[in-house]
Amino acid sequence: TAAVGLNCVWHNLEYMACTWRPGENASRDTNYTLFYWFDGLENQEKCNNYSVEQGNFECVFKLSFPKLTNTYPAISILIRDDSEDIRPMCASKNPTTLVKPATPRRVTLSKINDDIHVEWSHSDTFPENCLFYEVKYHNGDLDTTPIIKVTFHYLPLTDFTFPYVENNYTSIPSIDPNSKYIFKVRAKPKPECYSSELYSDWSEEKSIGEKMDSTFYFVLIITIPLIVAVSTIILLVYLKRLKILILPPIPDPREILKLMFGDQNEDSQVSKKL
Repeated sequence: TAAVGLNCVWHNLEYMACTWRPGENASRDTNYTLFYWFDGLENQEKCNNYSVEQGNFECVFKLSFPKLTNTYPAISILIRDDSEDIRPMCASKNPTTLVKPATPRRVTLSKINDDIHVEWSHSDTFPENCLFYEVKYHNGDLDTTPIIKVTFHYLPLTDFTFPYVENNYTSIPSIDPNSKYIFKVRAKPKPECYSSELYSDWSEEKSIGEKMDSTFYFVLIITIPLIVAVSTIILLVYLKRLKILILPPIPDPREILKLMFGDQNEDSQVSKKL
């Protein structure tokens, strides 16, 4: 009857969301209640922001500490029901393993010479230098092009690992001015600050540049061979006429002799008749 599958995420160091499933033998009308406590709280706190979806429970509560640091006290969680028939479930969570940054905001793109400059806002809730970022981009003209990861050193990688960008900006060099580029950014806690393996959600995609119209390429493919064919025909006709002017045809000597002697034979036959 005890709650099972407890999973908690500490969102942006601001609030914690815990989800769980009802026990296998728990009745459908079981009303689980979540309580939490950590060293520094005088009394246990009750989570009041509940929701149930398809039989799964979720409760969200604010969680913050007096000072931003990379070490926090463990959080004790108790989930129980007022009925004695429901067994309580107890768990202890290390909050640094549950950290999930917020999605990077205000992603902006700009062109500087032949480069694309990508910039996004700093986090207001994390300590300085406790986040790194990943930037993904691809050329919108080629749907089959694999997404390229970018490092802070502005060098595109040939392997498909996840390089890190520690600052809140980067640049992409040697872009195609006739292509459309699409970018998105996400954040992850640094291991030296937090033990969490959770990435933020990807930011909303931003694009820059204009994709060439496919109609233009179609017209281009049809027009170029047609122009080449017409030009070839005109050139052949022109060369034929030019050849006649430069090298006129040589008369056949047999035809000349035939004309000459043919006229004399006709004259002699006329004389004999007379």
